[in-house]
Order: sequence, then C-alpha cells, then structure tokens
Amino acid sequence: MKLSQAEVWGVIPCSGSSTRMGTSKAMLDVEGRTFLERVIHAHRAGGCSRVLVALPTQDGPVAAMAEEAGAEVVLNPSPEDGPIGSLRASLRVLDDAVEGVCFCPVDHPLIHEDTVQNLIDVFQRSQAPLVVPTFNGERGHPVLFGRVLFDELLNDALPEGARTVVHRHREDITSVPVDDEGTVTDIDDM
Repeated sequence: MKLSQAEVWGVIPCSGSSTRMGTSKAMLDVEGRTFLERVIHAHRAGGCSRVLVALPTQDGPVAAMAEEAGAEVVLNPSPEDGPIGSLRASLRVLDDAVEGVCFCPVDHPLIHEDTVQNLIDVFQRSQAPLVVPTFNGERGHPVLFGRVLFDELLNDALPEGARTVVHRHREDITSVPVDDEGTVTDIDDM
C-alpha cells in the first residue's frame, strides 16, 4: 500500500521554561518573526495538514501567538518530561487519519518549508517509519515519525525521549539530504 495522500501534522514542543536570553525561546526574533512563527510557517507551508504547539498552559502570549500563526495549542501536562512530554500530549489528540507527525523543536527557527515538504513527499512515497533531513551528512530536524512508531513514543520507558526511539530504529531511517543548514542550527548555535 502506498501512502500517497498520508496526512501529516506538525508538532512543535514549546513547553520548556528556558529564558536564557531574557524571554521564552518561542518569542525570540529572527529577521522580523519570532522563532515560533517561523517554525509554524515552515510546517504549514511545507504541507502539514495541521500544526500543534504543545505548551504547559493554554493561556499567555506564546499560546496567543501560536493561534495567531495558524497553529493549535495542545496542553502538555508534563512539561518536566522535556520534549517527549510535548510529543506525547500531541500524539494523544491526533485524528485517526494522521499517518505521521513532523516533530520540530521551536529552537530550530531557520528550517525551510521546502525541507518539510521534502520529508512529507518521501514519507508518502516510501512508508518509512522515520524520515530525517541531513545537511552535509549530519542529521537534523524536523524528524518525521510514522504512525507505526506512535505507540512506542507513548511508552514511558524512554530514557532519552524520542531519541531512544530513533536509536532503536536507526536501520529504518530514511535520510533526506537537504540544502538547509537550518535543520542542524539551533538557538545555541546562533
């Protein structure tokens, strides 16, 4: 069976309390748009049917910005679990028709919409359980997880969160070379 029209949603974990730069990472500005706006835009324009932003509260400026940018806010009841808590909260609200999630931390604001589209295209053609962009041979974000991995991602026994699942299934990874340094550039590199 070919997943030619597989529905993919974007998931952006945004539950951290990092304010190293004086404000939430999500609200930091790059070229006139916040990190959050940029990541949401890349996923929406790249072909994600819907974009979920997982937050520890559904109120406040980050939630308002997420909704204004066209995303839906998902309550993450376990922000202390790190990004995996956000991913789990998002997986629990997916429609049954969703076959994959494109998971991208908010601290990767320079990813291109073409990268998201390439990942979705490869996923739809290949049925690969894991689709990952590579820039100059280095794996980056977003990571596209197929439905076949959702139950495993919901498992509490993941010592390194989603990274544990990626390591367990490294032989199943479909790497997609991209000309997008944003896939491997995060806030700490800027």
